[in-house]
Amino acid sequence: MKININNIPDEGLKISLHKDGDWFRGLLTEKEKNDFSIEGIDVFCQAKRIRETVFIDGSLETTVAATCCRCLEATHLPVKTNFRYTFVPEEKASKQEDELSTEDLEYGYYQDDVIDLDNLIFEQVMLQIPIKVLCTDACKGLCAHCGMNINTACCNCHAEFIDERLAVLKKFSVVENDKI
Repeated sequence: MKININNIPDEGLKISLHKDGDWFRGLLTEKEKNDFSIEGIDVFCQAKRIRETVFIDGSLETTVAATCCRCLEATHLPVKTNFRYTFVPEEKASKQEDELSTEDLEYGYYQDDVIDLDNLIFEQVMLQIPIKVLCTDACKGLCAHCGMNINTACCNCHAEFIDERLAVLKKFSVVENDKI
C-alpha cells in the first residue's frame, strides 16, 4: 500500500489493512519460502504529517507457521508487535555513512511524496520471526540415537547409549573423584 503524503489530513490518517500469506510469500527469496509461511497479516496504523515529516505509529498481528528446530513438529507462532517510524524526504537524507544508533532504525525515507507501507510491513514481520523456531521453550527435541520425539514418548536410548568418543571422559572423571 502506498500513501501519498499530500493526502494525509491535519488530524492524521487511520489505516487498517489485511495482507494475505501469498502477498508475503511473493516477497521472500526462494530459500526462505520453504522455511516458514504466514497465514495473513492485519495492520493498523495512523499517519500524521508535520510539513515534510511523516510519523507512522502502528501495530500488526499475524501467525507464523514453521517447523520446530528441535523436534521437527509443525508449530504456529502468534506475532503481535508495535512499530513507529519517522519518514523524511530522501533528498534530506544524509549521504555519508555513519554508524547507526537505535533511533536511526526508526527512520525511513520517501521519494516523490509517496511512502510504501509494504516494505515496512514485511520488515516488521521478518524482525519478529526467531532465528530458531521452537514449539515451546521446554521442547526436548529428538533422541540423538533413535530419532524419537522425546516430547511425546520416552525412549531408553539415553540410558543405554554412550558415545564411544566420550567414554574416555567418563573414566577420567571417576579417577579424579577417587583422588579427592
